[in-house]
Amino acid sequence: MAVPPLRALVEAGFDIALVVTRPDRRRGRGAATAPSPVKAAAHELGLPVTHSLADAAGVGADLGVVVAYGRIIPPDVLEALPMVNLHFSLLPRWRGAAPVERAWLAGDDRTGVCVMEVEEGLDTGGVYARREVAIGRDDTAGQLRQRLVEVGTELLVETLTAGLGRPEPQAGEVTYAEKLDPAELEIDWSRPAAGIERLVGLGGAWTTFRGKRLKVWRGGAELTGEGVPVPAGDGMFELREVQPEGRARVAADAWDRGARRTPGEGLGT
Repeated sequence: MAVPPLRALVEAGFDIALVVTRPDRRRGRGAATAPSPVKAAAHELGLPVTHSLADAAGVGADLGVVVAYGRIIPPDVLEALPMVNLHFSLLPRWRGAAPVERAWLAGDDRTGVCVMEVEEGLDTGGVYARREVAIGRDDTAGQLRQRLVEVGTELLVETLTAGLGRPEPQAGEVTYAEKLDPAELEIDWSRPAAGIERLVGLGGAWTTFRGKRLKVWRGGAELTGEGVPVPAGDGMFELREVQPEGRARVAADAWDRGARRTPGEGLGT
Protein backbone atom coordinates (compact mmCIF):
# COMPACT_ATOMS: atom_id res chain seq x y z
CA MET A 1 0.00 0.00 0.00
CA ALA A 2 1.40 3.38 -1.00
CA VAL A 3 0.92 6.37 1.31
CA PRO A 4 -1.54 8.54 -0.76
CA PRO A 5 -4.04 5.68 -1.36
CA LEU A 6 -3.83 4.67 2.30
CA ARG A 7 -4.61 8.17 3.51
CA ALA A 8 -7.36 8.59 0.90
CA LEU A 9 -9.10 5.37 1.94
CA VAL A 10 -9.04 6.40 5.57
CA GLU A 11 -10.37 9.87 4.72
CA ALA A 12 -13.14 8.27 2.62
CA GLY A 13 -14.31 6.35 5.68
CA PHE A 14 -13.13 2.84 4.84
CA ASP A 15 -12.22 0.66 7.83
CA ILE A 16 -8.59 -0.50 7.55
CA ALA A 17 -8.12 -3.68 9.59
CA LEU A 18 -4.40 -4.14 8.88
CA VAL A 19 -1.58 -2.58 6.84
CA VAL A 20 1.06 -4.87 5.34
CA THR A 21 4.39 -3.34 4.35
CA ARG A 22 8.06 -4.23 4.10
CA PRO A 23 10.25 -4.65 7.20
CA ASP A 24 12.26 -1.71 8.52
CA ARG A 25 15.49 -1.13 6.63
CA ARG A 26 18.89 0.13 7.64
CA ARG A 27 19.59 3.72 6.66
CA GLY A 28 23.09 4.91 5.92
CA ARG A 29 26.14 3.16 7.32
CA GLY A 30 24.97 2.87 10.90
CA ALA A 31 22.98 0.13 12.56
CA ALA A 32 19.78 2.18 12.92
CA THR A 33 16.75 1.11 10.90
CA ALA A 34 13.83 3.16 9.64
CA PRO A 35 10.25 2.19 8.80
CA SER A 36 8.82 2.39 5.32
CA PRO A 37 6.82 5.55 4.53
CA VAL A 38 3.68 3.40 4.57
CA LYS A 39 4.43 2.08 8.06
CA ALA A 40 5.12 5.59 9.33
CA ALA A 41 1.83 6.84 7.86
CA ALA A 42 -0.09 3.88 9.29
CA HIS A 43 1.26 4.57 12.77
CA GLU A 44 0.33 8.23 12.40
CA LEU A 45 -3.20 7.18 11.45
CA GLY A 46 -3.43 4.72 14.33
CA LEU A 47 -3.58 1.63 12.10
CA PRO A 48 -2.11 -1.79 12.96
CA VAL A 49 0.89 -2.83 10.84
CA THR A 50 2.52 -6.15 10.00
CA HIS A 51 5.41 -7.26 7.81
CA SER A 52 3.87 -10.67 7.08
CA LEU A 53 1.33 -11.02 4.29
CA ALA A 54 0.05 -14.21 5.88
CA ASP A 55 -1.34 -12.12 8.75
CA ALA A 56 -3.80 -10.50 6.34
CA ALA A 57 -5.62 -13.78 5.79
CA GLY A 58 -6.92 -13.86 9.35
CA VAL A 59 -8.15 -10.31 9.92
CA GLY A 60 -11.71 -10.96 8.76
CA ALA A 61 -11.72 -8.16 6.21
CA ASP A 62 -14.01 -8.17 3.16
CA LEU A 63 -11.35 -7.02 0.71
CA GLY A 64 -7.63 -6.40 0.47
CA VAL A 65 -6.17 -3.49 -1.50
CA VAL A 66 -2.72 -3.88 -3.06
CA VAL A 67 -0.64 -0.92 -4.25
CA ALA A 68 2.99 -1.34 -5.40
CA TYR A 69 3.49 -4.45 -3.26
CA GLY A 70 5.95 -5.99 -5.70
CA ARG A 71 5.28 -9.67 -4.93
CA ILE A 72 2.95 -12.40 -6.13
CA ILE A 73 0.12 -12.95 -3.62
CA PRO A 74 -0.04 -16.67 -2.65
CA PRO A 75 -3.27 -18.49 -3.57
CA ASP A 76 -4.03 -19.47 0.02
CA VAL A 77 -4.04 -15.81 1.04
CA LEU A 78 -6.27 -14.87 -1.91
CA GLU A 79 -8.67 -17.67 -1.01
CA ALA A 80 -9.04 -16.23 2.48
CA LEU A 81 -9.07 -12.58 1.41
CA PRO A 82 -10.07 -11.40 -2.10
CA MET A 83 -7.95 -8.48 -3.28
CA VAL A 84 -7.85 -5.69 -5.83
CA ASN A 85 -4.68 -4.08 -7.13
CA LEU A 86 -4.04 -0.52 -8.27
CA HIS A 87 -1.73 -1.05 -11.24
CA PHE A 88 0.06 1.78 -13.03
CA SER A 89 -0.47 0.91 -16.68
CA LEU A 90 -3.25 0.25 -19.18
CA LEU A 91 -3.41 -3.52 -18.90
CA PRO A 92 -2.54 -5.84 -20.54
CA ARG A 93 0.29 -3.53 -21.63
CA TRP A 94 3.11 -3.52 -19.10
CA ARG A 95 2.20 -6.24 -16.67
CA GLY A 96 4.83 -6.64 -13.98
CA ALA A 97 7.13 -4.81 -11.60
CA ALA A 98 8.14 -1.64 -13.49
CA PRO A 99 5.22 -0.47 -15.65
CA VAL A 100 5.93 3.26 -15.31
CA GLU A 101 9.61 2.88 -16.16
CA ARG A 102 8.95 0.59 -19.14
CA ALA A 103 6.25 2.83 -20.59
CA TRP A 104 8.61 5.76 -20.23
CA LEU A 105 11.60 4.08 -21.85
CA ALA A 106 9.49 2.66 -24.67
CA GLY A 107 8.44 6.17 -25.65
CA ASP A 108 4.72 5.53 -25.06
CA ASP A 109 2.62 8.66 -25.47
CA ARG A 110 0.02 7.45 -23.00
CA THR A 111 -0.34 5.12 -20.06
CA GLY A 112 -2.81 4.96 -17.20
CA VAL A 113 -4.06 3.20 -14.09
CA CYS A 114 -6.23 0.13 -13.57
CA VAL A 115 -8.13 -1.17 -10.57
CA MET A 116 -7.92 -4.90 -11.19
CA GLU A 117 -8.79 -8.22 -9.61
CA VAL A 118 -5.78 -9.97 -8.05
CA GLU A 119 -5.18 -13.51 -9.32
CA GLU A 120 -2.34 -15.92 -8.77
CA GLY A 121 -0.85 -14.94 -12.16
CA LEU A 122 1.21 -11.82 -12.83
CA ASP A 123 -1.30 -8.98 -13.29
CA THR A 124 -3.69 -11.22 -15.24
CA GLY A 125 -6.93 -10.42 -13.43
CA GLY A 126 -9.96 -8.67 -14.85
CA VAL A 127 -10.19 -4.87 -14.73
CA TYR A 128 -12.89 -3.08 -12.71
CA ALA A 129 -11.97 0.44 -13.80
CA ARG A 130 -9.26 2.22 -15.77
CA ARG A 131 -8.23 5.77 -16.51
CA GLU A 132 -5.86 7.01 -19.21
CA VAL A 133 -2.99 9.44 -18.55
CA ALA A 134 -1.06 11.24 -21.29
CA ILE A 135 2.74 11.26 -21.18
CA GLY A 136 3.82 14.81 -21.95
CA ARG A 137 6.86 15.70 -24.03
CA ASP A 138 8.30 17.78 -21.19
CA ASP A 139 7.47 15.34 -18.40
CA THR A 140 10.03 13.52 -16.32
CA ALA A 141 9.38 9.98 -15.17
CA GLY A 142 9.06 11.30 -11.62
CA GLN A 143 6.35 13.75 -12.65
CA LEU A 144 4.53 11.02 -14.54
CA ARG A 145 4.70 8.68 -11.56
CA GLN A 146 3.29 11.37 -9.25
CA ARG A 147 0.43 12.07 -11.64
CA LEU A 148 -0.37 8.35 -11.88
CA VAL A 149 -0.46 8.08 -8.09
CA GLU A 150 -2.88 11.03 -7.90
CA VAL A 151 -5.16 9.73 -10.66
CA GLY A 152 -4.96 6.16 -9.37
CA THR A 153 -5.80 7.15 -5.80
CA GLU A 154 -8.87 9.02 -6.99
CA LEU A 155 -9.94 6.10 -9.20
CA LEU A 156 -9.45 3.57 -6.41
CA VAL A 157 -11.62 5.49 -3.95
CA GLU A 158 -14.31 6.10 -6.58
CA THR A 159 -14.38 2.44 -7.61
CA LEU A 160 -14.57 1.06 -4.08
CA THR A 161 -17.20 3.61 -3.08
CA ALA A 162 -19.41 2.77 -6.07
CA GLY A 163 -18.97 -1.01 -5.62
CA LEU A 164 -16.76 -3.27 -7.68
CA GLY A 165 -19.29 -4.96 -9.93
CA ARG A 166 -17.94 -7.49 -12.42
CA PRO A 167 -14.42 -7.09 -13.85
CA GLU A 168 -13.81 -7.05 -17.59
CA PRO A 169 -11.23 -9.50 -18.97
CA GLN A 170 -8.07 -7.89 -20.27
CA ALA A 171 -7.95 -7.56 -24.05
CA GLY A 172 -5.10 -6.63 -26.36
CA GLU A 173 -1.41 -7.31 -26.77
CA VAL A 174 0.35 -8.41 -23.59
CA THR A 175 3.71 -6.84 -22.74
CA TYR A 176 5.79 -7.33 -19.60
CA ALA A 177 7.51 -4.70 -17.48
CA GLU A 178 10.52 -6.45 -15.99
CA LYS A 179 12.26 -4.81 -13.06
CA LEU A 180 14.84 -2.29 -14.23
CA ASP A 181 18.43 -3.51 -14.04
CA PRO A 182 20.89 -0.76 -12.94
CA ALA A 183 23.01 -1.61 -15.98
CA GLU A 184 20.15 -0.39 -18.19
CA LEU A 185 20.74 3.11 -16.86
CA GLU A 186 24.14 3.33 -18.56
CA ILE A 187 23.94 5.69 -21.52
CA ASP A 188 24.76 4.19 -24.91
CA TRP A 189 25.95 7.19 -26.91
CA SER A 190 25.29 5.41 -30.20
CA ARG A 191 21.54 5.66 -29.49
CA PRO A 192 19.42 8.50 -30.91
CA ALA A 193 19.41 11.64 -28.78
CA ALA A 194 15.67 11.30 -28.11
CA GLY A 195 16.23 7.86 -26.58
CA ILE A 196 19.02 9.21 -24.40
CA GLU A 197 16.71 12.03 -23.30
CA ARG A 198 14.15 9.43 -22.19
CA LEU A 199 16.76 7.53 -20.19
CA VAL A 200 17.99 10.71 -18.49
CA GLY A 201 14.40 11.70 -17.69
CA LEU A 202 13.95 8.40 -15.87
CA GLY A 203 16.51 9.46 -13.24
CA GLY A 204 19.86 7.90 -12.36
CA ALA A 205 21.28 7.68 -15.89
CA TRP A 206 25.07 7.48 -16.00
CA THR A 207 28.05 7.28 -18.26
CA THR A 208 31.80 7.24 -17.71
CA PHE A 209 34.51 9.83 -18.23
CA ARG A 210 38.19 9.02 -17.86
CA GLY A 211 37.32 5.76 -16.18
CA LYS A 212 35.02 7.25 -13.53
CA ARG A 213 31.23 7.31 -13.35
CA LEU A 214 29.45 10.49 -14.39
CA LYS A 215 25.72 10.75 -13.63
CA VAL A 216 23.62 12.77 -16.03
CA TRP A 217 20.70 14.36 -14.19
CA ARG A 218 19.42 16.73 -16.86
CA GLY A 219 19.83 17.00 -20.60
CA GLY A 220 17.91 16.96 -23.84
CA ALA A 221 17.85 16.26 -27.55
CA GLU A 222 17.15 19.92 -28.26
CA LEU A 223 20.20 22.17 -28.22
CA THR A 224 19.36 25.27 -26.19
CA GLY A 225 22.85 26.71 -25.85
CA GLU A 226 22.61 26.39 -22.07
CA GLY A 227 24.55 23.15 -21.78
CA VAL A 228 27.31 21.06 -23.30
CA PRO A 229 26.61 19.32 -26.63
CA VAL A 230 28.06 15.81 -26.97
CA PRO A 231 27.76 13.38 -29.91
CA ALA A 232 24.85 10.93 -29.97
CA GLY A 233 23.79 8.36 -32.53
CA ASP A 234 21.86 10.77 -34.75
CA GLY A 235 23.39 14.13 -33.90
CA MET A 236 24.04 15.87 -30.59
CA PHE A 237 22.73 15.58 -27.05
CA GLU A 238 22.96 18.52 -24.66
CA LEU A 239 24.23 17.86 -21.13
CA ARG A 240 22.72 20.30 -18.63
CA GLU A 241 23.41 18.91 -15.17
CA VAL A 242 25.89 16.19 -14.21
CA GLN A 243 27.46 14.66 -11.14
CA PRO A 244 31.05 13.42 -11.22
CA GLU A 245 31.80 10.39 -9.07
CA GLY A 246 32.18 11.33 -5.40
CA ARG A 247 31.11 14.93 -5.96
CA ALA A 248 27.97 17.07 -5.92
CA ARG A 249 25.67 17.79 -8.84
CA VAL A 250 26.82 20.71 -10.99
CA ALA A 251 25.83 22.53 -14.16
CA ALA A 252 27.30 20.70 -17.14
CA ASP A 253 29.11 23.74 -18.52
CA ALA A 254 30.89 24.23 -15.17
CA TRP A 255 31.90 20.56 -15.15
CA ASP A 256 33.13 20.83 -18.74
CA ARG A 257 35.32 23.83 -17.94
CA GLY A 258 36.87 22.01 -15.02
CA ALA A 259 37.34 18.75 -16.93
CA ARG A 260 39.26 20.46 -19.76
CA ARG A 261 38.42 17.75 -22.26
CA THR A 262 40.85 17.31 -25.07
CA PRO A 263 39.63 17.71 -28.68
CA GLY A 264 37.57 14.66 -29.64
CA GLU A 265 37.48 13.30 -26.06
CA GLY A 266 34.03 11.83 -25.59
CA LEU A 267 31.98 10.14 -22.88
CA GLY A 268 31.63 6.47 -22.17
CA THR A 269 35.38 6.10 -21.76
